[in-house]
Amino acid sequence: MELLWLAVSTIAIGVFGCVAWFWGSNWLLDRIYPPRGAQAGDNIRRANQIRPWLFLGPAILFLTTYLVYPVLDSFWRSLFNSNGSQFVGLDNYVWLVNDGKFRESMLNNMAWLLVVPALSTLFGLLAAQLTDRLKWGNIGKSLIFMPMAISFVGAGVIWKFIYEYRASGETQIGLLNWIVTQLGGEPQIWLTLPVWNNLLLMIVLVWIQTGFAMVILSAALRGIPEETIEAAILDGASPLQVFFKIKVPQIMGTIAVVWTTITIVVLKVFDIVFVMTNGQWGTQVLANLMYDWMFRGTPDYGRGSAIAIVLMILVTPIMVWNIYNARKEVR
Repeated sequence: MELLWLAVSTIAIGVFGCVAWFWGSNWLLDRIYPPRGAQAGDNIRRANQIRPWLFLGPAILFLTTYLVYPVLDSFWRSLFNSNGSQFVGLDNYVWLVNDGKFRESMLNNMAWLLVVPALSTLFGLLAAQLTDRLKWGNIGKSLIFMPMAISFVGAGVIWKFIYEYRASGETQIGLLNWIVTQLGGEPQIWLTLPVWNNLLLMIVLVWIQTGFAMVILSAALRGIPEETIEAAILDGASPLQVFFKIKVPQIMGTIAVVWTTITIVVLKVFDIVFVMTNGQWGTQVLANLMYDWMFRGTPDYGRGSAIAIVLMILVTPIMVWNIYNARKEVR
């Protein structure tokens, strides 16, 4: 109950704080530059120049405090030893290049980048197209989108039960092993199988992100001019030709935005790996490796910060490209 009241009060303070700030700052600005009298024109012009910054000011302040400063602080920490007592320059980055777990994490992240955005976007596009053609399409969309409402930790716990293992002869509570045994096979400890365990972890994120891709791409498909589709049908195009040669090219910009957005999520993936394997059995990823060095055993802030900087460097170009494409799409 105490946590509930804390959550409610936090929301209330945040909402009413924003309202008070915007109302109060605008009221004060109108008193400093009143829109009346002999200087009304100059006052209105000056107030209009300042007013946008009243809205942007809090956001810039919080972004600077919680994004820019942590990046600079992490980079500075990455140049020091484990407890920050000695400057070591780029030694932590040299260690990264030579560390086997870091190389494993990079390879696994690359595999996630190849598989998850591609499958999520593909399944989302197919779901968007197929559900628009069905009478119960909205129900289907709701079911496909539902995993987006589940936290990554919750999804990891759910799928860990699906992959659960019991010895041969015992009742299998894991869905996958139950299916295997019903077909006459032997139960497997799926999350310890090399290569397969990474693919099984990726399926969890595909399951979550397909709903996101479907919603965005469904809106894009509905925005395609009907004239182009009707013209293609009159020219004798089949449904597949209409889809792949008429619809998909017209929403390629949206597909790119969805793809890169999921790519950023993949680069930062942590919760699923942490809950299901904790990076064991060859499933380590960058975010989980950073957590291990930062908070497990004897913390090494230098190496943990170096991994964080590498992760940021990998995410930044994709994020910039995504923003560029989103703006181009708006224009």
